[in-house]
Amino acid sequence: MWLGREEEVEIRRPPRFMPGERVRAIRHIKNDGTYPGREIGENLVRKGDEGYVRDIGTFLQQFFIYAVEWIDRSTVVGMRARELMSLDKAEDPGSAESNTNEGTAR
Repeated sequence: MWLGREEEVEIRRPPRFMPGERVRAIRHIKNDGTYPGREIGENLVRKGDEGYVRDIGTFLQQFFIYAVEWIDRSTVVGMRARELMSLDKAEDPGSAESNTNEGTAR
């Protein structure tokens, strides 16, 4: 499945979110087959769900992956910055993702 080429190397900048930070999902996230114990296509996170960043990792030495603990769902799901917004700090108006219709592989 072709997802398009992302030129930006996100890890050249500091992470947008830090462990312990409260965040909200700005997109629905479905299981793409990488989340064990759930059916492919099953909703893992719904838009508007709130959770806490638990840890930060990287993927392909290019992107930050935020392990977010969703307390109400009792799950931890890996999320990209474009799928989250901070509830602990004010976002810069220019930091919002411009491609709101961009799909995800989740």
